[in-house]
Amino acid sequence: MNSSPSDGRKRDERRLMIEAVIDSSVVLAAIYGEPGGEKAAAVLAPSLLSTVNLSEVVAKLAGRGSSWSQIEPIVNGLTCRIVDFTQAQAEVAGMLRFTTMKAGLSFGERACLALAIQSRLPVWTADRAWSGLELGVDVRLIR
Repeated sequence: MNSSPSDGRKRDERRLMIEAVIDSSVVLAAIYGEPGGEKAAAVLAPSLLSTVNLSEVVAKLAGRGSSWSQIEPIVNGLTCRIVDFTQAQAEVAGMLRFTTMKAGLSFGERACLALAIQSRLPVWTADRAWSGLELGVDVRLIR
Protein backbone atom coordinates (compact mmCIF):
# COMPACT_ATOMS: atom_id res chain seq x y z
CA MET A 1 0.00 0.00 0.00
CA ASN A 2 1.69 3.19 -1.16
CA SER A 3 -0.59 5.63 0.53
CA SER A 4 -2.64 5.68 3.67
CA PRO A 5 -6.11 7.12 4.15
CA SER A 6 -4.69 10.39 5.47
CA ASP A 7 -2.07 10.91 2.74
CA GLY A 8 -2.94 13.98 0.71
CA ARG A 9 -6.68 13.41 0.63
CA LYS A 10 -8.41 16.38 -0.89
CA ARG A 11 -12.07 17.02 -0.19
CA ASP A 12 -14.40 18.87 -2.46
CA GLU A 13 -15.70 21.52 -0.07
CA ARG A 14 -18.63 22.57 -2.22
CA ARG A 15 -21.40 24.30 -0.37
CA LEU A 16 -24.39 22.01 -0.54
CA MET A 17 -27.94 22.63 0.51
CA ILE A 18 -27.96 19.99 3.23
CA GLU A 19 -31.28 18.18 3.51
CA ALA A 20 -30.56 15.11 5.65
CA VAL A 21 -28.09 12.88 7.46
CA ILE A 22 -27.27 9.43 6.04
CA ASP A 23 -26.20 6.18 7.65
CA SER A 24 -23.45 3.96 6.25
CA SER A 25 -26.14 1.57 5.01
CA VAL A 26 -27.30 4.25 2.57
CA VAL A 27 -23.80 4.74 1.17
CA LEU A 28 -23.25 0.99 0.85
CA ALA A 29 -26.62 0.48 -0.89
CA ALA A 30 -25.63 3.13 -3.44
CA ILE A 31 -22.15 1.66 -3.96
CA TYR A 32 -23.29 -1.95 -4.30
CA GLY A 33 -26.56 -1.31 -6.13
CA GLU A 34 -28.50 -3.06 -3.38
CA PRO A 35 -32.28 -2.76 -3.02
CA GLY A 36 -32.96 0.90 -2.29
CA GLY A 37 -29.68 1.83 -3.97
CA GLU A 38 -31.31 4.13 -6.50
CA LYS A 39 -33.03 6.13 -3.76
CA ALA A 40 -29.78 6.04 -1.74
CA ALA A 41 -27.82 7.52 -4.64
CA ALA A 42 -30.40 10.30 -4.96
CA VAL A 43 -30.08 11.36 -1.31
CA LEU A 44 -26.27 11.26 -1.06
CA ALA A 45 -25.44 14.71 -2.43
CA PRO A 46 -27.61 16.83 -0.20
CA SER A 47 -26.63 14.91 2.96
CA LEU A 48 -24.19 14.76 5.86
CA LEU A 49 -22.18 11.63 6.72
CA SER A 50 -20.37 11.32 10.05
CA THR A 51 -16.72 10.27 10.03
CA VAL A 52 -17.83 7.38 12.25
CA ASN A 53 -20.11 6.14 9.46
CA LEU A 54 -17.41 6.77 6.85
CA SER A 55 -15.20 4.44 8.89
CA GLU A 56 -17.93 1.79 8.68
CA VAL A 57 -18.09 2.18 4.89
CA VAL A 58 -14.31 1.82 4.59
CA ALA A 59 -14.35 -1.23 6.88
CA LYS A 60 -17.10 -2.90 4.86
CA LEU A 61 -15.28 -2.28 1.57
CA ALA A 62 -12.02 -3.58 3.04
CA GLY A 63 -13.85 -6.56 4.52
CA ARG A 64 -15.02 -7.47 1.03
CA GLY A 65 -11.42 -7.59 -0.14
CA SER A 66 -10.81 -4.07 -1.45
CA SER A 67 -7.42 -2.45 -0.90
CA TRP A 68 -7.01 1.19 0.12
CA SER A 69 -6.01 2.04 -3.45
CA GLN A 70 -9.42 0.71 -4.55
CA ILE A 71 -11.33 2.30 -1.66
CA GLU A 72 -9.77 5.77 -1.81
CA PRO A 73 -11.38 6.84 -5.12
CA ILE A 74 -14.75 5.62 -3.85
CA VAL A 75 -14.40 7.67 -0.66
CA ASN A 76 -13.15 10.73 -2.52
CA GLY A 77 -16.00 10.40 -5.00
CA LEU A 78 -18.75 10.50 -2.38
CA THR A 79 -21.03 13.46 -3.01
CA CYS A 80 -22.21 13.80 0.58
CA ARG A 81 -20.52 16.17 3.01
CA ILE A 82 -18.39 14.25 5.52
CA VAL A 83 -18.36 15.84 8.96
CA ASP A 84 -16.18 15.17 11.99
CA PHE A 85 -17.67 13.38 14.98
CA THR A 86 -17.73 15.93 17.78
CA GLN A 87 -17.75 15.79 21.55
CA ALA A 88 -21.37 16.97 21.58
CA GLN A 89 -22.35 14.14 19.22
CA ALA A 90 -20.41 11.67 21.37
CA GLU A 91 -22.40 12.77 24.40
CA VAL A 92 -25.73 12.42 22.56
CA ALA A 93 -24.72 9.02 21.14
CA GLY A 94 -23.79 7.87 24.63
CA MET A 95 -27.13 8.98 26.03
CA LEU A 96 -28.93 7.14 23.20
CA ARG A 97 -27.45 3.82 24.34
CA PHE A 98 -30.25 2.90 26.71
CA THR A 99 -33.02 4.38 24.56
CA THR A 100 -31.95 2.28 21.56
CA MET A 101 -30.79 -0.85 23.38
CA LYS A 102 -33.92 -2.89 22.60
CA ALA A 103 -33.56 -2.09 18.89
CA GLY A 104 -29.94 -3.30 19.03
CA LEU A 105 -28.40 -0.17 17.52
CA SER A 106 -24.63 -0.08 17.18
CA PHE A 107 -22.35 2.79 18.14
CA GLY A 108 -22.17 3.81 14.47
CA GLU A 109 -25.94 3.96 14.20
CA ARG A 110 -26.17 6.03 17.38
CA ALA A 111 -23.44 8.35 16.05
CA CYS A 112 -25.52 8.87 12.91
CA LEU A 113 -28.64 9.58 14.95
CA ALA A 114 -26.69 11.99 17.17
CA LEU A 115 -25.63 13.97 14.09
CA ALA A 116 -29.24 14.07 12.87
CA ILE A 117 -30.51 15.20 16.28
CA GLN A 118 -27.80 17.85 16.60
CA SER A 119 -28.35 19.07 13.03
CA ARG A 120 -32.16 18.94 13.34
CA LEU A 121 -32.32 17.07 10.04
CA PRO A 122 -34.11 13.91 8.94
CA VAL A 123 -32.00 10.77 8.73
CA TRP A 124 -31.94 8.15 5.94
CA THR A 125 -31.13 4.50 6.65
CA ALA A 126 -31.81 0.99 5.37
CA ASP A 127 -32.41 -0.26 8.92
CA ARG A 128 -36.13 -0.70 9.63
CA ALA A 129 -35.49 -0.96 13.39
CA TRP A 130 -34.94 2.80 13.46
CA SER A 131 -38.49 3.60 12.33
CA GLY A 132 -39.98 2.43 15.63
CA LEU A 133 -37.76 4.62 17.78
CA GLU A 134 -39.18 7.69 19.50
CA LEU A 135 -36.17 10.00 19.39
CA GLY A 136 -37.63 13.19 17.96
CA VAL A 137 -35.92 12.70 14.62
CA ASP A 138 -37.56 11.99 11.26
CA VAL A 139 -36.33 8.53 10.17
CA ARG A 140 -36.64 7.78 6.45
CA LEU A 141 -36.07 4.36 4.89
CA ILE A 142 -34.45 3.76 1.51
CA ARG A 143 -36.22 0.40 1.18
